[in-house]
Amino acid sequence: MNSEYIKLIATNKKARFNYQIDDEYEAGIVLVGSEVKSMREGRVSFQDAYADIKNGELFLRQLHISPYKYAYNANHEALRTRKLLLHRYEIKKLFARIKEKGYSLVPLKIYFKNDKIKVLLGLGKGKKLYDKRETIKERDANRDLDRDRKKYSD
Repeated sequence: MNSEYIKLIATNKKARFNYQIDDEYEAGIVLVGSEVKSMREGRVSFQDAYADIKNGELFLRQLHISPYKYAYNANHEALRTRKLLLHRYEIKKLFARIKEKGYSLVPLKIYFKNDKIKVLLGLGKGKKLYDKRETIKERDANRDLDRDRKKYSD
């Protein structure tokens, strides 16, 4: 029986607001022990995090993982560049798409999947200001509809 165990560590709530996500890719991430322990505590911040390709390898930059408070001399640097693990053909496909104007690789989620830490990357274009306003309007309209439904269903 092949059951998957998935536990969410953190989500990038701003990513779907700032970007129109077209494709999603699941990648492994290379970490040191103190980073894994800090992630188990949920001490991760996506602010300004992005992924890029250099020399045929995929890297996650500006992801802040707070230092683990019980690791003394073997602690990690909070904003270090971390390597992401994808198949070579997926990296080549991503590289071709990123070269197109306006596409970026943005981390959407970090989670445990069968005791391995995975990063869900979104390939998308940045939204313009008017697109963001439209997203806010839709969200507010849906919230009002849900309120009305709840009010009349009781």
